Amino acid sequence: MSKSTRKSVLPATKSHGYEFQGPPGALVLSLGLPLVCYLAAFVCNDVSGCPIPSALHPRSLTLAKLKEEAGWPQDGIWGLASVRVSGFVLAYYLLSLVLQAALPGLVQQGVKLRSGARLEYKFNAFSSAVTILLGAAIGTYLDGADFALWTFIWDHYTQLITANLAIAFALSCFVYYRSFSVKAGNKHKRELAPGGHSGNLICDWFIGRELNPRITLPVIGTIDIKAFCELRPGMLGYVLLDLAFVAHQYKLYGFVTDSIILITVFQSVYVFDALWMEPAILSTMDITTDGFGFMLAFGDLVWLPFIYSLQARYLAVYPLHLGLSGIVGVLAVQAFGYWIFRAANNEKNRFRTNPKDPRIAHLEYMKTSSGGTLLTSGWWGFCRHPNYLGDWIMAWSYSLPTGIAGYIVKHGSPVVMSHGDMIDGQGFISGGPVKHQVLQGEARGWGMLITYFYVLYFAVLLIHRQLRDEEACQRKYGDDWEKYKEKVRWRLLPGIY
Repeated sequence: MSKSTRKSVLPATKSHGYEFQGPPGALVLSLGLPLVCYLAAFVCNDVSGCPIPSALHPRSLTLAKLKEEAGWPQDGIWGLASVRVSGFVLAYYLLSLVLQAALPGLVQQGVKLRSGARLEYKFNAFSSAVTILLGAAIGTYLDGADFALWTFIWDHYTQLITANLAIAFALSCFVYYRSFSVKAGNKHKRELAPGGHSGNLICDWFIGRELNPRITLPVIGTIDIKAFCELRPGMLGYVLLDLAFVAHQYKLYGFVTDSIILITVFQSVYVFDALWMEPAILSTMDITTDGFGFMLAFGDLVWLPFIYSLQARYLAVYPLHLGLSGIVGVLAVQAFGYWIFRAANNEKNRFRTNPKDPRIAHLEYMKTSSGGTLLTSGWWGFCRHPNYLGDWIMAWSYSLPTGIAGYIVKHGSPVVMSHGDMIDGQGFISGGPVKHQVLQGEARGWGMLITYFYVLYFAVLLIHRQLRDEEACQRKYGDDWEKYKEKVRWRLLPGIY
């Protein structure tokens, strides 16, 4: 490559350096997080229990026993993938692309790029999702819990993980390779991401070199790959997985519990709120700052739908009834978290738009040398990221409906009770050709490692996001940020962190 050619592909700004502890961290996350998805699928199942019995007695663990209890495919690792399942998943992605192109939508320009240009976006994720769910509703009305979509999802769960993982990997490789064709001042408004051109292949492939990779497809037109993945296949897939688990619970027991309804409603509201407010993604870090690499591709298409829905998958097999007091308790946690989240964001937004607003005019703040202002009282004096705290408290309401989780599946047990009946208040009779018992037994409590994993993961995610935010603020405000930290000591949880 000549000197003049190298100069033409250089980004407009310097790289921010390594994130996630550099190449070792990027490699561990790229290999480890997909394994977590498979581990959750096999360790918590409807074959032997959640967790599998051998996990409770590791000294008796053998490879043969582990395969049996985990429901390992008979044809080994090749059973994790299926050409047929992958074909259906690709058809689902194609349908999402067609709906984006065919349905009317709001056309809006994004934030100004470093070059001064703006990209154009079309928003109709909400109507696209409603269209697909309407088709699913018609199928469910005709076939009930046996509707082909719901049974397909349950029967091919691990193969669905593999298919979406393969798509995420392929997209990451495609956009990484294609990013080297980005040239300064190009007419397509292509740019490299500030944090995605460290020069290390693993880090840049993981973070993403190009800021907003786009592709033009025949008939469909131009697609912003990052924006498409952000709110379409994975987000709607999250809801479809939950609904499939609800259908499976009904198919097994003949009823649907308040716990799985509560979780499905919470998570569906979360998804459809994001879809309805789709233009809001234009100001998020994912769109404005991060490149599109394996981190976002995997997160959007695999991690979000398959990890976030673990609680509903658990309840599909162990149908816990909360009762009125349990429902009220979960709703109270959700409401408390939402109150903090919304109050903090409202306070910040009002201060930004009108500092003289009577509702926030009493708040204390400090001026910075860059011309900005930082709140030092109210919610933003309570801690530096109160909205993240509220978000984390709400995350508990996704896991609490699973209770003190854990169950053991006993196959072929002699039963005289009816399909769906309860056993001594702690287990259930599941229907099918051969009835089996689902009991908590010694697994009680250990299943929380699966059903409450989301709470732990979300805490790690928010802490990482908080660290990235504060690093950006340090660059922006300099010494003033140090003075601000002296005034507002706590980052997320006052007295602890």
